[in-house]
Parts: sequence; structure tokens; C-alpha cells
Amino acid sequence: MQREEKQLEASLDALLSQVADLKNSLGSFIYKLENEYDRLTWPSVLDSFALLSGQLNTLNKVLKHEKTPLFRNQVIIPLVLSPDRDEDLMRQTEGRVPVFSHEVVPDHLRTKPDPEVEEQEKQLTTDAARIGADAAQKQIQSLNKMCSNLLEKISKEERESESGGLRPNKQTFNPADTNALVAAVAFGKGLSNWRPSGSSGPGQAGQSGAGTILAGASGLQQVQMAGAPSQQQPMLSGVQMAQAGQPGKMPSGIKTNIKSASMHPYQR
Repeated sequence: MQREEKQLEASLDALLSQVADLKNSLGSFIYKLENEYDRLTWPSVLDSFALLSGQLNTLNKVLKHEKTPLFRNQVIIPLVLSPDRDEDLMRQTEGRVPVFSHEVVPDHLRTKPDPEVEEQEKQLTTDAARIGADAAQKQIQSLNKMCSNLLEKISKEERESESGGLRPNKQTFNPADTNALVAAVAFGKGLSNWRPSGSSGPGQAGQSGAGTILAGASGLQQVQMAGAPSQQQPMLSGVQMAQAGQPGKMPSGIKTNIKSASMHPYQR
């Protein structure tokens, strides 16, 4: 009897030690997620998961060890229930259970899940038993195929991203053409002085413009003179002849036009 009790105590001590290590690892990982998320890297997250996985495997090995007694066969009976605060219980539970009363005992000493959870588990077990072996095998193969396709797509995306990062960016412009265009716009380099045959210089353009104005004025004069009485024609022609007889001056059809326009409305 004493040997079994000592073995139970040793197993409980080993189990408590493994659980304490697992609790500390979980606490540090949660602290990193909540307070150091901006500096957290994926390799460190994988390291934390690997540590937790190793500790869980060690805990399972301790539970499955041949020298570890079956804890499910052990019965825990509460000897004292009190609504008062228990300092010793607070210290052992690290402040999570301040009192050991009728309210907390069913939750902490429960050996079965809640009735609702137990009912859902039974329903899932029943649904799984209804599926035949062939149907279950087909569903497993379909799920494996979907997972394989997904993994292939992920691997392909990773390879393409890595190859895209290593491959230099393709050049989409010609530097020589760009430099020639900038030099032509900024300095006029490479532009020819050729002009169309109908174009002329500034002086010739002014003369042609003046000739056009004179021609338009003469046409206007002829139209107005044609509509005016015949008495004005000798006077206008005399003015034009006098202006044409003056040396060094061009005959001005514009002045004649202005005079004829100003004299025309007052003729009766």
C-alpha cells in the first residue's frame, strides 16, 4: 500500500512539473503575441509552437508510462467545503480559486464534460458510424486531393515569387530614344530648319498682309461706289489720282475707303 502511494506521489510530482513547464511556455508565448506582435517574426512563432509540441509529447509520455498509475481510477472527495477565503488554496492555485465552496467544486472536480457537450459528442459519434467504409474512404481521398492541390498552388506561388525577386525587371523603354527626345525638347537638337514652300519671313508676311488689307479695302470701295450716286465718282477718282501722283507714297485705298464711308450717309 505504501509503495503504491509513493508511486502515485512521484507520478503526480512529475506530472505537475511537466504541466508547470507547459504553462510557463504558454504564458510566455501569449505575452509575445499580446505585447511584442510588432517585432514578432514567423521563425520565432514556429520555435514557440515547436517547444509547446515537444512539451505536450513529453506530458503524454509521462501519462503513458508503465510506472504511472491510472489516474482515472483515483477518486477525489472534498472533505471540507467553505465559503470563506482560503489563503493556502489561493497560493496553490496562483490566485485562481479563492474559495472551495459548493459553486466551484462541480466545475473543478468534474470527471465528465457538460451534458450538452456530451450529447453533441454522442451525436457526432452516431453520424460517423452511419457512414460506410467505402464512403468514408472516398471522402478521405477527396480531402487529401484537395489538400494536395492547395499545397501545389502554394508551392507554385512561392517559387514564382522567389524567381520574380531574383530575375531583374524587364526594361520597357529605350534610353537612347529618351535622351534624344529630351535633347530635342530642351535644346532643339536634331530639329531641321525646313519650312513649307508657302511660308515666308516676317517682312514678307507683313507685306502680304498689307496687300490683302488694301485689296479688301479696294473691293469695299468699289462696292460702296457702285451703290452711291454718280456725282461722287469724279471726286473719288480725283483723290486717288492725286495720291498716286505724289512721289514716294503708295496710293492708300484705306483712306479713300474711310472718306467714302463717312460721306455716303449724308448724301441726299
